[in-house]
Amino acid sequence: MNKGLYISTLEPRSGKSMIVLGLMQALLGRMAKVAYFKPISGEDNTERDNHIETIIDYFKLNSSYEESYAVTRDELINNRNSGKIGDTLEKIISKYKQLEETHDFVLVEGTDFTGESSVFEFDWNVNIAKNLGLPVLLVSSGTNKSLKEFNRNLEMAYKTFKNKDVEVLGIVANKVQEKNIDLLKREFKYLPESVEKIIVPLVDELKNPTVREIVEELDGKTIIGEEFLENLTKDFVVGAMQLPNFLKHLKQNSIVITPGDRADIILGSLQAHASSKYPGISGIVLTGGIRPEESVTNLVEGLQQIVPIISVKTGTFETTQKIGNIKSHISKGNTTKIKTSIDTFTKFVSPENFIDSMNSYKNQVITPMMFQYSLVTKAKQERKKIVLPESNDARILSATARLSKLDIVDIVLLGNKTQIETQLKELNLEINSKNVEIVDPENFNRFEEYAETFYELRKHKGVNMDVARDTMKDVSYFGTMMIYKGDADGMVSGAAHTTQHTIRPALQFVKTKPGCSIVSSVFFMCLEDRVSVFGDCAINPNPTADQLAEIAISSADSATAFGIEPKVAMLSYSSGSSGKGADVDVVREATEIVKQKRPDLKVEGPIQYDAAVDPSVGKHKMPDSEVAGQASVLIFPDLNTGNNTYKAVQRETGAIAIGPMLQGLNKPVNDLSRGCTVDDIFNTVILTAIQAQDF
Repeated sequence: MNKGLYISTLEPRSGKSMIVLGLMQALLGRMAKVAYFKPISGEDNTERDNHIETIIDYFKLNSSYEESYAVTRDELINNRNSGKIGDTLEKIISKYKQLEETHDFVLVEGTDFTGESSVFEFDWNVNIAKNLGLPVLLVSSGTNKSLKEFNRNLEMAYKTFKNKDVEVLGIVANKVQEKNIDLLKREFKYLPESVEKIIVPLVDELKNPTVREIVEELDGKTIIGEEFLENLTKDFVVGAMQLPNFLKHLKQNSIVITPGDRADIILGSLQAHASSKYPGISGIVLTGGIRPEESVTNLVEGLQQIVPIISVKTGTFETTQKIGNIKSHISKGNTTKIKTSIDTFTKFVSPENFIDSMNSYKNQVITPMMFQYSLVTKAKQERKKIVLPESNDARILSATARLSKLDIVDIVLLGNKTQIETQLKELNLEINSKNVEIVDPENFNRFEEYAETFYELRKHKGVNMDVARDTMKDVSYFGTMMIYKGDADGMVSGAAHTTQHTIRPALQFVKTKPGCSIVSSVFFMCLEDRVSVFGDCAINPNPTADQLAEIAISSADSATAFGIEPKVAMLSYSSGSSGKGADVDVVREATEIVKQKRPDLKVEGPIQYDAAVDPSVGKHKMPDSEVAGQASVLIFPDLNTGNNTYKAVQRETGAIAIGPMLQGLNKPVNDLSRGCTVDDIFNTVILTAIQAQDF
């Protein structure tokens, strides 16, 4: 079941707040624990976001203000300008997931379009919704737009979300003139039946300010009627003429603007308010900083029906201009506006079907950021200790510092402690001794025990104790022995050593799992909208049919372990039965072996890459296949093809390649490329820690 919904808009002042309030009320009527989350706080670093405070206060939510947003607008802009936008997205995902884990549902509100770049802001909302894996409710305002302009903008926004694989569950056409509602309904031809279509007319009570908003905007002082400041205003009238003529211009819920010394207008307005012959007013604004005489004030206070009377310093003309330009908003204490918003939502929106469609929605998109977050989350579930033999490499130390700061795993660095600490200082890096241990192999208090163990394991190969001691001085062998002895849970190496140097010790005495005859590898290829498993792209040059089948089965199991449904494509230059030749025959045979050994797996082969991953090509070439067009595990026929393909995909698409992760060993040992980045090391350590949870 889906646990969230993203409310996004196309422009400022769309009426999004009314939708959020109404939905929150409806959700709380069906679920016990609902959270509100606004990824980007609308204020700067010194002020609190009014809407976050309003939602939390009115609905008495159990989440705090700090839990309800990720970054401020200032932080977002600073990170964007300094090239750290990924840090912002990572924080948003983390904060959202924390709420998701402790609540039945999370209502997420997008940005308010009050920044300097509406294009950036719209794209950013698409990006956030996609990376949170949430469906979207799209809100647009009809204010000051032609029917053509309104519909064109909404259609463009809908298709942008869909093209980015973000599901739009519904659209809200808000603030629509009554006369245009039927016209607009006929224009929604581009929307499928499944998309909820909601039209909300323009509501004056939500458009116009309360008396309190006028007081705040004009820095006014309340003379009488503090308890009535939440009165809604509908219009304003200036009391500059004689009372008989003035009374003709009064309208229901209008605000009266008059100089402070016009006792006749003040008293006449109040009398009209009490009379059944005239419309009621919302309040009186006295201009020029002039207050009425005490006798007038006493008379007013004695009336049974009063309205708020406020005094402002500005003149009548300036005051009128300012009141006319006030943009009303919903605030924490404005219960009248809040209730009006909820009532409006209830009147024009039927949330039952919409909430059901939210709950039944299942996200099919996995972004790189989502996958990386899931890896960190999995690693935290069961803490593991990973040994890193190559402590003299600056990249290893940088990754260690990052892992230490996040406190995800425990790290063992192999090497001379003084040298490592000196290098850390030179690199301006900090590590925490609580989660990072430095071990010098030659001065390790159990070095002799390690050497004796190696001797016992390899004496049948002619190894004596002298050779065993020399071998244990090699960091790759020492690190592997730590795993074998249970002093560490996994090892990551290869930044400064060859693949053979990294995995040879593991093959010699850690050995392969029961039922596995070979060690193979996979890369997790994090594409824009999905994560695919590529195997084998690092170890086996020319696997036989049996080996290829084993690689496919191991890769499918790895996919499952990391939350990816395995749909296995056995790749070749031919699809189906059309191709001939030794190379395609090996793939065909391997596919049959997989089907025999693991009938539970969805597997197709031989199949070409485009038919495996492109739905239209897959449907055309292999229409009856459960895998074609939607493969998640891609098995390459040989190392030459696999290694070149993963690098081509990585470079040409900008995909993040996490790995290689080795499969088939009794304990997790993973190999880095010598050109690896700090991110590669970080990700591989996390992968290794997760692998270790299964041993």
